[in-house]
Amino acid sequence: MEPSLILKALSNDTRRQILFWLKHPEQYFDETPYLEHGLTIKVGACVSDIQNLTGLAQSVVSSYLCTMQKAGLLEAERVGKWTFYRRNEKTIQAFAEYVRTEL
Repeated sequence: MEPSLILKALSNDTRRQILFWLKHPEQYFDETPYLEHGLTIKVGACVSDIQNLTGLAQSVVSSYLCTMQKAGLLEAERVGKWTFYRRNEKTIQAFAEYVRTEL
């Protein structure tokens, strides 16, 4: 865990909003298309679904997701032509502990 990368990732409102949505993806993303492909929302949310919620360009959303993945806040899983993102709870908990004990 690199706190400086996490702090940078969390410095953007939209990136924080994405993390919030991914905390309870069943509340923010339609699971129907996932089920049609034999998946559940537990695999994560695809870039296009996240993009639709943000209203930003796909390239911007992809850049945000990459920043959060590099910081360890997200995990990505490729299924066919889609990439699904979900929270990395282990890193989030480690960062929370770091904040609690070090800052």
